[in-house]
Amino acid sequence: MDRAELLRRASSGEERVLLARVLDKYEQTERRNIPAATPFLSQAEQAAVQALLNAAGIRGGYVWNGGYEGAERKVLQFLPDWAEEDEGALGAVRAVYHGTEAPGHRDLLGSLMGLGLTREKLGDLLVSPQSCDVVAAAEIVPFLVQSWSSAGRVKLSVSQVALSQLLIPQQQFKSLRDTVASLRLDAVAAVGFSMSRGKAAELIAAGRVQLNHVDCLKGDRAVTQGDVITARGLGKCVLSEVGGLSKKGRISITVLRYL
Repeated sequence: MDRAELLRRASSGEERVLLARVLDKYEQTERRNIPAATPFLSQAEQAAVQALLNAAGIRGGYVWNGGYEGAERKVLQFLPDWAEEDEGALGAVRAVYHGTEAPGHRDLLGSLMGLGLTREKLGDLLVSPQSCDVVAAAEIVPFLVQSWSSAGRVKLSVSQVALSQLLIPQQQFKSLRDTVASLRLDAVAAVGFSMSRGKAAELIAAGRVQLNHVDCLKGDRAVTQGDVITARGLGKCVLSEVGGLSKKGRISITVLRYL
């Protein structure tokens, strides 16, 4: 499949621009035999890019890297045969809070945007009670250390840390158990977000729900164990377990909702 046909399949103009940039990076590595990397990508963008790579028949020669195992935002690194993963492409800083207030994720991200940075330069923000670790493109780490001094009214002390020293908060979940007639997206989403199946179907039809970080408008789409469901404004959940049938022939499921 040629480049034009690959890009034509993109769902939007914005996605088409992203995929074109990814192909540019791939071709740069192929042509010049040097490593090339994308900016940080969201999980939805990663899903779109991975679909592009699969459609193009690109099965190897690249790695996803978010700075730590389990990262949500990642860069895609294309590597020539002679190169291994470019660990030096990413860095991290730790911002320690001063005073009695602790800024939230939105406050911290807003303060970073206030420095003139773009989101594509920043990976995950790992927020803890007394500090926040930020994964970032290596070239902006010195700037962050020098310039990031506050988040709202909270003063920060910022220093560089190794990726191996990141403080990764434990993810909190709420476990929800129920039975469903079938493993349809609307039925599982209803359990995960504690709403009626009809309300879940409305959200899906309105384009507010993603299955494995890809927009899905079909409430009857099949869901399997391990699939992630995201609803705009409500968060996300994962179908963690599919059990047996009840006496009434319904399927027992366990859904973990992210808190």
